[in-house]
Amino acid sequence: MAEPTPIRVALVDDQLLVRSGFRMLINSQADLEVIAEASNGREALASPALAGADVVLMDVRMPVLDGIATTQALLAGSTARENGPKVIVLTTFDLDEYALSAIQAGASGFLLKDAPPEELLESIRTVHRGDAVIAPSTTRRLLDHVAPMLRRAAATNTTHADAVASLTARESEVFELIALGRSNPEIAAGLFLSEATVKTHVGHILSKLNARDRVQAVVIAYETGVVTP
Repeated sequence: MAEPTPIRVALVDDQLLVRSGFRMLINSQADLEVIAEASNGREALASPALAGADVVLMDVRMPVLDGIATTQALLAGSTARENGPKVIVLTTFDLDEYALSAIQAGASGFLLKDAPPEELLESIRTVHRGDAVIAPSTTRRLLDHVAPMLRRAAATNTTHADAVASLTARESEVFELIALGRSNPEIAAGLFLSEATVKTHVGHILSKLNARDRVQAVVIAYETGVVTP
């Protein structure tokens, strides 16, 4: 039986030492493979190999073009959730508002550069799978920190509030659990549903919210007050 194709990973970081460490770690896994590297955003956007990655590890603070602008440009042509690479933003601060901006630009989550190796590897797999919010505790700390700012922004834009109001009662229940960082199996167990049914609900929710993935949905939950710090 043929081996499954490894998840293709790209590294974008201006520190060669950081990229080297990540490359060695990632390439040590049978199901992961580094296929491209870049030292800044402009270089990343000019790389055809990087565009073919499944998951991009993106430093948020870089010279020439930072991780926010690069994420936005990289994902600009991929409106459908299935298109384009998934981006994990790397930061050294767990309350880094740059990380929030990158998530709003389309990143699927963020990770601290000093996260344990197993957390980094599992985050790549999780984002590629698309069925859970990565690093929920870290993401939650950031969102709790910036929640007032998110709600102020939402007050001038009712699009998300209208989208949340359009959810059915069951979809609203699932949405709240997504916002709390629950995975599909956890939601299924909590609501006594099959995982397939939960997956269907999640798909409908993301479509109605026009969210690329679950992390985007969590940001919308904070903006609209569905969850509060």
